[in-house]
Amino acid sequence: MKQKMDFALNHMTVPRMDYEGVIQLAKSLDCVGVEFRNDLGRPLFEGAPSVLVSASAQTAGIRLFGLSQLEMFNDWSDAKGQEAEALMGIAKELGAESISLIPRNDGKGCEDDERQRNLTRALKDLVPMLREAGLLGFIEPLGFTSSSLRRKREAVDAIRLLGAEDCLKLVHDTFHHYLASETDLFPEHTGLVHISGVKDHTLPVDDIGDSDRILVDADDRLGNVPQIAALIASGYDGAFSFECFSPETHAIENPLEAIAESMRFLETSVVREIA
Repeated sequence: MKQKMDFALNHMTVPRMDYEGVIQLAKSLDCVGVEFRNDLGRPLFEGAPSVLVSASAQTAGIRLFGLSQLEMFNDWSDAKGQEAEALMGIAKELGAESISLIPRNDGKGCEDDERQRNLTRALKDLVPMLREAGLLGFIEPLGFTSSSLRRKREAVDAIRLLGAEDCLKLVHDTFHHYLASETDLFPEHTGLVHISGVKDHTLPVDDIGDSDRILVDADDRLGNVPQIAALIASGYDGAFSFECFSPETHAIENPLEAIAESMRFLETSVVREIA
């Protein structure tokens, strides 16, 4: 493996920071890129023009991996298509490499056949839009039992069916991989890996939620280290992006040191796991 893992920073890990703070934090951590979000409860980029965000990232030498997110993308409609087109427009202005495609997660559309049919229908319309925009679509299965797309296998099947390997990639999320009890890895289809940890070993799996997602340390129950090691050993050479939703992580006074400590733990542990 590389001597140094490539890390990235998802805005959800430090949601109180503005876009400039996220870029500068990523630079200080020697991250390779960042992901921005449209679901933080305030105007995207605090209302700043995308061109300013793009210029700031370029000056800092930080890649803009993606813009998140198109929610319930597999509940396709004309309105959802318009929403996708608008998000892609912002991503292009930003110079982002991808948009995130998040499945329906309200317990609906989860039945066999219906699930696959809805997924394929949405992707069939999204593929030409992504190609025209020159963007990747990052499909992120959610491991919750209420999710209409829990496992990466179904996403890969749809990608292959549509011959869309050029514009559709997976997000391997270590949290959702664990919740879905998934064992298959698809490194050749993976565009990005999201990492977060859960330290409470007493919670039943079905009771674990986003609010439990913290920085990865030695108490992690999700198996981040073996997941990451297996991905690297099987050929994945992309970035690992911190995506932590826990209020505990959001309240950290010195995120620079806390994230750096998690990075050191992961690099050391993954090397040991692979050796």
